[in-house]
Amino acid sequence: MLTLQALTREVTSVCFSPDGKRLASAGGDGVKVWDAANGQNLLSLQGHTDQASRVCFSPDGKRLASAGWGGLKVWDATNGQETFTFRGHTSLVRCVCFSLDGNRLASASWYLVKMPGEASGKMSGEVKVWDAARGQELLTVRGHTHEVTSVCFSPDGKRLASSSFDRTIKVWDAASGQELLSLQGHSHGVTSVCFSPDGMRLASTCWDSVVKVWDATTGQELLTLKGHTSGVMSVCFSPDCKRLASASDDRTVKVWDSADAR
Repeated sequence: MLTLQALTREVTSVCFSPDGKRLASAGGDGVKVWDAANGQNLLSLQGHTDQASRVCFSPDGKRLASAGWGGLKVWDATNGQETFTFRGHTSLVRCVCFSLDGNRLASASWYLVKMPGEASGKMSGEVKVWDAARGQELLTVRGHTHEVTSVCFSPDGKRLASSSFDRTIKVWDAASGQELLSLQGHSHGVTSVCFSPDGMRLASTCWDSVVKVWDATTGQELLTLKGHTSGVMSVCFSPDCKRLASASDDRTVKVWDSADAR
């Protein structure tokens, strides 16, 4: 087991490089890149105005995207040079995801909606799609009624899934922004969503301590996995689609057989 010691604040996200040789982390100490074999700190990236919330390598491993206060940023993953800062969001950028071809980025944040006469207003979620090479905003979708917690491109890049504290998972056309599906079944805020590698299913996690699996085409709920004793924060399919891994506030990671969800 390897423990990375050069951290002084909370860590909110980790991601391996595609070749498995590096590990990126995000949190209160900013964005850091590590040697995945010996734990040596290779890069420390400090461009966010406060903590970084999520980090993601590009599929070719040459770039690193980070979300947090101060916008969405893309870095050269070799030398740590900041390539772009995407400033279309007006508040904390909570999550980021590359498309499988590396040409686009999806990110999510929240914005304040005020009706005439309202003093405070309410938070609503927004998802943006960007040209990852030029930093150009391609699309903004606003359909969630609360903060968006996770975004994920389908393997073919044609769809985009998002989860929200409004208890829904939505699937969008990644080119037009048209809402294709709205999945409802969780009893509390949904914390993450993930496409299966074949694009046929979606997995979601929630503060209600369950993991759900859905048909990504029809939106039908296929499976509910119960076993965690606290909110589940993250989920991921295995490359062969046969297993699911979930991480929870109950301090456990569980691996599930997802064969019954076919």
